[in-house]
Amino acid sequence: MATSLFQSIFHPSEIVALIQYKFLKSSPIHVIPPEQKAKIRCYEFLNKTSRSFAAVIQELDDEIRDAVCIFYLVLRGLDTIEDDMSIPIEKKEPLLRDFHKTIYKKGWTFDENGPDEKDRQLLVEFDVVIEEFLGLRKKFQNVIADIADKMGNGMADYAKDAAYNKYGVMTNKDFDLYCHYVAGLVGIGLSSLFSTSGLEKPELAKETELSNLMGLFLQKTNIIRDYLEDLLVNRRFWPKEIWTKYVEDLADFRKPGYEKKAVDCLSTMILNALQHAPECLTYMNKIQNKSIFSFCAIPQVMAIATLALLFKNYNVYHSVVKIRKGETVKLILKCTNIYEVANIFRYYSKVIIQKNDSKDPNFMKISVACGKIEQWCQTNLPDIDSYSSSQQDNNDIVIFLIGFILSAFAAYLLYYKKYYSIFWEGPS
Repeated sequence: MATSLFQSIFHPSEIVALIQYKFLKSSPIHVIPPEQKAKIRCYEFLNKTSRSFAAVIQELDDEIRDAVCIFYLVLRGLDTIEDDMSIPIEKKEPLLRDFHKTIYKKGWTFDENGPDEKDRQLLVEFDVVIEEFLGLRKKFQNVIADIADKMGNGMADYAKDAAYNKYGVMTNKDFDLYCHYVAGLVGIGLSSLFSTSGLEKPELAKETELSNLMGLFLQKTNIIRDYLEDLLVNRRFWPKEIWTKYVEDLADFRKPGYEKKAVDCLSTMILNALQHAPECLTYMNKIQNKSIFSFCAIPQVMAIATLALLFKNYNVYHSVVKIRKGETVKLILKCTNIYEVANIFRYYSKVIIQKNDSKDPNFMKISVACGKIEQWCQTNLPDIDSYSSSQQDNNDIVIFLIGFILSAFAAYLLYYKKYYSIFWEGPS
């Protein structure tokens, strides 16, 4: 925590959030009976495979928590097969296409992943996931199997695509389709699970386009951020249709002299993701259950914050760029209602506008995309400005108090250091 506090030293509101999250936030305690060994193991896998998702999943209400946990692990198992380039296509294709049937086979496990595949142990012990899957309500099982079927077949199609394997994602349309298979379907499945649980209205399951765009917004942000990580293992998810406007090879952006083209291409990629922001707000505005709202909102606000950080940031091409831990915690704590989330989107859209450059070929389009976020807020939440003002007044008081305490502490340290040096060294 000390490192996080140091990183946020010039951001008092983040220090407040870190302290609040560490010492004051009460998380629900879900005790799994010791005899339910398969369920315990599933939650252990959840924590190992994704700390961020594990935290928000375990905050969900009882009616939906286990179903979302198993849904995540089933799709993680599917992704672990698709991701492993050591599995020959002759073996991989039927595994992917039949995975929705495999999850009904008691005792099924898979130990043929390469030794370096980070989540291989999940498949080695996948029988525990299947056991818990078969213990879910039949309606939950149907949703999970349906999404696994569609995702597995989509992954298999890409695995067999020679052009994709050689050049990566080709067109913007391909980019949307790829993100649909790996993330949009997750959003569609989650909406169905939410409705099936009874915690949300049945109509939410019918919002397939909005659910899909929620997934696209997250996936595109991750793909932009992970440029370097993917390039180093010869994966190319940035659409060729976009980057060939600037360079002949995607790796050229890392070379000296290509900085301007690299930043301009980055703007094009961010614009591609940013266009989905208003629809994401529309979806979240439909959520009624508090725990489901936070579950949906937290990844979305992380995405808009990440896009703002990546915008005009050439470091994307040479290092891993992530938002500060203090900023992350601050965003998590704010995801309590649509007003807070909309204000977060407004704030980061303004950050992007402030960094926008008239020399950027996407200058006007980016300004319009950010303007649409503000337009959504004013149209759908007409009293958002008065809400923002009252919240800011409260925040200012807290930040002032924390700032005063930190200043007093710093003064004390300086005085103590001076006194200490005089005591031991004598006056100069």
